[in-house]
Amino acid sequence: MESVHGHEVLNMMIASGKTWTRESLIAEIHQKFGNDVRFHTCSSDDMTAGELIDFLEARGKFVARGDGFASDERHVCHH
Repeated sequence: MESVHGHEVLNMMIASGKTWTRESLIAEIHQKFGNDVRFHTCSSDDMTAGELIDFLEARGKFVARGDGFASDERHVCHH
């Protein structure tokens, strides 16, 4: 099964310039990466899209914006 790094999702969010809800972000992740893809980060793996969103939110990777959230370059580690 394919595993995509969480940075790819953050980069997708930043490039879009959109404000997201949990539901809209899950839908976009599934559209871009597929429904069955799993995600990993530097410290966790085998996450669903929803689990990745929870993980990123818990680590402060999202910025509240209006009725949703976004991310920006300051929230992506570069290693």
